[in-house]
Amino acid sequence: MIAWCARHPTAANLLMAIFIILGVVTLPGLQRETFPEIKSDKVEVKILYPGATAEEAEDALCRRLEDGLEGITDLDELRCDAREGMATLTAVMREGANMMRFLDDINAEVDAIDDFPDSAERPVIQELARTQQVISIAVTGPDDAVALKAYAEQLKDRLQSLSAVAEVTMDGFSEHQIRIEIPAWRLRQYGLSAVDIANAVQRRSVSQPVGRLEGGSEDLLLRLDDQRKGVEDFENLVVISGQSGASLRLGEIAKITDRFDRDEDKILFDGKRAAILNIFKTRAQDILKVRQSIVEFVRQEPTPQGITLTLSQDRSSVVQDRLNMLVSNGIQGLILVFLVLWLFFSLRYSFWVTMGLPVSFLGAFFLLPLVGVSINMISMVGLLIGVGLLMDDAIVIAENIAARMDRGESPLQAAIKGSKQVFPGVISSFATTILVFGSLVFITGEMGQILRVIPLVLILVLSVSLLEAFIILPHHLSHALEHMAQRQNHPWRDAFERRFAHFRDHQFGPLLDRAINERYLTIGLVGMLLLFALAMPAGGLLKFVPFPDLDGDVVEARLLLPQGTPLSRTESLVEHLQQAAQRVNARLKTAQPGGVDLIQHISVIFGQNPDAYESGPHVARVITDLLGAEIRNTNLDQFTSAWRQEVGELADVIALKFTEPTLGPGGRAIDMRLRGPDLNQLKQASTELQQWLGGYAGVLDLSDDLRPGKREFRLHLKPAAGVLGLDARAVAEQLRGAFQGITVDEFPADAERYVVDLRLSAADRDSAEDLDDFTLVGSNGVLIPLSVVVDLQPVRGWARIHRVDGERAVTIQGDVDRRFANAQELMSLAKAGFIPKLLADYPGITFDPQGQGKESAKTGQSIMRNVLLGMIGVYMLLALQFRGYMAPLTVMLVIPTAFIGVVFGHLVMGLDLTMPSIVGMASLFGVVVNDSILMVVFIREQRAAGIPTMVAAKEAGRARLRPILLTSITTVAGLMPLLLERSLQAQILIPLATSLAFGLAVATLGALFVVPSVYCILDDHGKLERLHGEQDA
Repeated sequence: MIAWCARHPTAANLLMAIFIILGVVTLPGLQRETFPEIKSDKVEVKILYPGATAEEAEDALCRRLEDGLEGITDLDELRCDAREGMATLTAVMREGANMMRFLDDINAEVDAIDDFPDSAERPVIQELARTQQVISIAVTGPDDAVALKAYAEQLKDRLQSLSAVAEVTMDGFSEHQIRIEIPAWRLRQYGLSAVDIANAVQRRSVSQPVGRLEGGSEDLLLRLDDQRKGVEDFENLVVISGQSGASLRLGEIAKITDRFDRDEDKILFDGKRAAILNIFKTRAQDILKVRQSIVEFVRQEPTPQGITLTLSQDRSSVVQDRLNMLVSNGIQGLILVFLVLWLFFSLRYSFWVTMGLPVSFLGAFFLLPLVGVSINMISMVGLLIGVGLLMDDAIVIAENIAARMDRGESPLQAAIKGSKQVFPGVISSFATTILVFGSLVFITGEMGQILRVIPLVLILVLSVSLLEAFIILPHHLSHALEHMAQRQNHPWRDAFERRFAHFRDHQFGPLLDRAINERYLTIGLVGMLLLFALAMPAGGLLKFVPFPDLDGDVVEARLLLPQGTPLSRTESLVEHLQQAAQRVNARLKTAQPGGVDLIQHISVIFGQNPDAYESGPHVARVITDLLGAEIRNTNLDQFTSAWRQEVGELADVIALKFTEPTLGPGGRAIDMRLRGPDLNQLKQASTELQQWLGGYAGVLDLSDDLRPGKREFRLHLKPAAGVLGLDARAVAEQLRGAFQGITVDEFPADAERYVVDLRLSAADRDSAEDLDDFTLVGSNGVLIPLSVVVDLQPVRGWARIHRVDGERAVTIQGDVDRRFANAQELMSLAKAGFIPKLLADYPGITFDPQGQGKESAKTGQSIMRNVLLGMIGVYMLLALQFRGYMAPLTVMLVIPTAFIGVVFGHLVMGLDLTMPSIVGMASLFGVVVNDSILMVVFIREQRAAGIPTMVAAKEAGRARLRPILLTSITTVAGLMPLLLERSLQAQILIPLATSLAFGLAVATLGALFVVPSVYCILDDHGKLERLHGEQDA
């Protein structure tokens, strides 16, 4: 096949054209996103239970759900959150299981539960993470919130109709209501309860079918349509009518308003009341195409006077910025690779060797969607690494063809015989690389799902590259050699070759000879360096961070106050946070290009705090949209630190966290879970653990999720209640109707859903004294003071109760300033000292690490296990090739030298070890053995010809210097632009490039000096005699 394609005038070009056409056609349709898709593994079951406390929701909902789902197939973990008025259960699926079957099983089991409380609403079951937020639209305009929401609803419907949009949600408003509020004195005046008024309204506001008239010619439908839909309609509704004709209208005894349910559910955008429309895409959609459709929609949308549409919280900007950066680095790397080749070969020869890169990439682009890989930061890194690695096979082939040409063969014969000669060695190198990369495709964990894309992409491009190197490249090189034979070398090339030969013979050669002659000293020095390298991370000089920080464009402050805090206090603190942010902006804007504002927009969302798992007037978020990462000169850590310092200490605040919405895998830096039966003990243990963690510099924003709830009055019926004709149900109905409210009716209007709600006036339900004044209506219409019927017991429960696999739990979370603290070291110190003491003090409590530590441990163990299996496969393959057991070990001894390079490379670059570093190092292990294989093969060939081992080793180093340097330098050159990149977008990728570049550089020295030395040591001890005999045979 090699000879046929080399001789055929068009076959190689046609095959190259096929690769190019397939890639060009496929490329526009490739999905683009920030990170590879993380497969959904969670199903949520949410049940509303109005008026219930967290303890009641735990008993009535969580325990029943846990009993129902216990033992379900593929269930990994079951978590349940009980809060005021609701419970949310999250079922985590075992990795690798089928989500559709898992979801169906949960639906079936939840449907089978028949003992939920009557007042609990129907469970809502959904798969989590089905969609991903792309961008938001802030709608600002009139001060009238009702009019603003009405326009936003219309806009939402138009956005939802766009084919590129999967889902649109709206924030900024609670449930739209017709609120009927009745003063308590009016109810006493007429001897009525709120329940009586609600029943009267329901009887008089009706719209329902009542039958049909079946005539001979047609059927006529009948409907009673007397439903009230506006404030005026309800004001005129008669609730009491006497025999004398007198009537009492609802508007005479009640205040009726068109309003929203909760005052705290509001958003301010740059100080103005706003509706926020959040745009989502499916996992299969291209994030940049979705964003473009939204940008075009906003540009063309005609808005009423006074309405403004502003794009904010753009999650797609980081995708475009990083893809542009990687493409730019890839082009620079390609140019550097070409220039390196040009030093050793002619222009035409170098061009055809380099041409294999774009051809291989385009062929790989066609294969990417077939294996479910998108264009994202991680797959682009794989392609960037390929800029250097893809050249290895082509360089070995090209160098051997050129050498045969120099020995007098014709260009065509040199191309054919040169390719065939190195075919076994190249296939062996390819196989060893694929064994290691292939093992990394199967790493597990959330981080593993992200990072496994790199080896998968490399396997695809290396496979296409191998085909291109043997089928297409020889044909082109034979023509390039014909052209070279007709022209003389340029004087500068002759000068370079002379200098290289002088370096090889007079600098490198004597150094290699000395290393082999003093081979035991050489190995001793390498062993010492390896011990130093191992000691660096073990001793803490080189720290480990699971995943590098990702610089996005959004930072937010999440505020949590004690439950029961009025909205006015929350608004005051939010204003303080905004002013602090603006002062930081004024200070930092001078450092930005052109002096533009660092903060582009500020959004305030009341009633939300994702970290607290609570809603209400006591929580809020202040979100800052910053200048794009590719433009600004301030990173997120600098801005966040300045904002935190400017805010200072705040009184009566439970937690204030400055954070960035999550990008990529991992979790919180500090994330620990304590489990046990007693909530009071869990809280005490959590407090002690937080105090211990807080004693270390750099630990920030510590909090837990077990907090006191609102003060509560528990009412117990007195014996006198039955005598007065009242039972527990009757008392509960009247109290619920008065203080929680009764949903009287629901109806759609103007694309909205209205709820008609009836309750006591706000002034009659805002203090404990109102309970003393409240009266119940007895069965005979007599008014009875509440205090006569019930005893009040003041208590304070918990705001939220978290359960894991049937046990109560508390989660402690926090962040670290990496300049002063390391989360992994803190976790190690805690496990070694404080945690055992804590568990001894609180018997029955168990400790369970979560977050980054748990995920990185899971993925790290998977990497080590899979790489070990890959290395065993490499050894077996080499043992087959070399027909012995010691030569493969010689080849693989270059791997420790690569580790030395990785460690010292991170120290030189001032970087922490990260999971991308580990994946880069593991990938490196499959690459560095290639040069060693070439070295050992040459030594064996020399020994088979009867040359002594030491002479063969020295000659091998000189002979393989050029191809080994070429393969290593081109790989490092391909990574160099990324390695030197200083943009904020590149910081996550630089540790991986550091592992590859520095590891390969040191491993190259290992292949040139360590491998020959070890080979001679084995010969000293007679370990190679059998192998030598086989070669002689």
